[in-house]
Amino acid sequence: AKDYELRQYETAKWVSTVIRGETQKEAMHQGFWKLFHYIQGKNDKEMKIDMTVPVTCLVKSDCADFKVSFFVPFEHQDSPPQPSDSDVFIEERKAAAIFVRSFGGFASPEKYAEEAEVLARTLRNSGQSFHEDFFYTAGYDSPFKLFNRHNEVWYFKK
Repeated sequence: AKDYELRQYETAKWVSTVIRGETQKEAMHQGFWKLFHYIQGKNDKEMKIDMTVPVTCLVKSDCADFKVSFFVPFEHQDSPPQPSDSDVFIEERKAAAIFVRSFGGFASPEKYAEEAEVLARTLRNSGQSFHEDFFYTAGYDSPFKLFNRHNEVWYFKK
């Protein structure tokens, strides 16, 4: 479809943290730094790990908890270092078919919500079945990148 794509993601490990009771913007900030410390060596192997993209954030309807995640690099998928921070954990996301809408610019929580709503409306109008009670935001760029930025919203296919 011209407004979205359907991707198949394989089972993979992500390092994640859940930030409770903050705005999405603040949760992304706090979560990013907790995960950044993990990849900088705050783990049981005191190992530095390459930064990966995307940085995702799970947004659930009527919920003030936000799960922020970094993809674990392929070379560490089999046995990622365990986090030293009790708020940080390794999770395995099962293989899934995901509807993706991409957009540019600097993405605010409001912009992500707007793009997610456009994607949800498009999916409903085309008769697609998807989990409507949550979506993921996916950011691919450093805050220092000013042009040609890439952002996505994801809904999981039912």
